[in-house]
Amino acid sequence: MPQVIVVAGPSGSGKSRLCRRLGLPTLNLDDFYKDGDDPNVDWDSPESWNAADAVAAIVELATSGTAEVPTYDIATSRRTGLHRLDLAGAQYFLAEGIFAPEIVSDCRRLGLLADAVCVTQHPALTFVRRLGRDLREHRKPPLVLVRRGLRLALNQRRVVDLAVASGCRAASPQDAYNEIFHRAMTH
Repeated sequence: MPQVIVVAGPSGSGKSRLCRRLGLPTLNLDDFYKDGDDPNVDWDSPESWNAADAVAAIVELATSGTAEVPTYDIATSRRTGLHRLDLAGAQYFLAEGIFAPEIVSDCRRLGLLADAVCVTQHPALTFVRRLGRDLREHRKPPLVLVRRGLRLALNQRRVVDLAVASGCRAASPQDAYNEIFHRAMTH
């Protein structure tokens, strides 16, 4: 049965880039945000995210090898459709997102967790990368992105500490790549 490798980390820390480099099937956990008209929507709060739906998708992927998953557009704060994620026989798949630590214990309890890593790097580098990405993707107005980015930079250590307390191990993007690549290629 396929197992999940949870990839957590602060916004802009390199989670998505790591997943692209690894080339494993990837479940984008940010696609499980609630729509903008939900009373709990706050990009940076787990209350704005549907952990139960994310875990259900992981269970479906592990048991059937495919799952119908949402597509979310951050700029419009809405789900815009569905797409099928197919593991194509892969033994491991990735589940990445800023709220990934929220599902580590459920995945472990269900016997689906192969690994959980929290990608981290210097807060200034994370700030610059996050701001560049968010501006390029027109996620929100520039002033909102700068203010949010500064707040997240000041809070980055806490985010990493919470991920570690939730069962992730902290690693640089390169160390995470080396460890996950080794696991995926040797099993």
